[in-house]
Amino acid sequence: MRIHDLRPAAGSRKPKKRLGQGIGSGLGKTGGKGTKGQQARAGGGVRPGFEGGQMPLYRRTPKRGFSNFRFAKNYQIVNVSDLDARFEAGMEITVNELYRSGLVKKLTDPVKVLGDGEMTKNFHVKADAFSGQAIEKIEASGGKAEVV
Repeated sequence: MRIHDLRPAAGSRKPKKRLGQGIGSGLGKTGGKGTKGQQARAGGGVRPGFEGGQMPLYRRTPKRGFSNFRFAKNYQIVNVSDLDARFEAGMEITVNELYRSGLVKKLTDPVKVLGDGEMTKNFHVKADAFSGQAIEKIEASGGKAEVV
């Protein structure tokens, strides 16, 4: 097979609807918009969230109290068992090392190390935050947990 033999699957590509091309086309004159009314006009239609004059959902729902959503710090999570599995003993583990090994997806978001799993090797771990259990396990195995 060569590149010029490639074709899209049968029926997967349809020609675009050509509106207003005469009575014989089946979509002439009004162009599939019916006759008159808001939907038939150029730029017609209603704004997003409009419910025909009924009080819209975004205005019916109560808006009270405080939400921490905008201010919360979202951490990328790494467990001590992941560190134990991916790295060799005595290594200094930084965010860049975690990124290269695929344990974190972004270099920009903060990283938190959690204490899930067992740890047998000693590491010098540098991260933005640690759980209490993670610090205990890292130090118990002879390593060091450093907040950057």
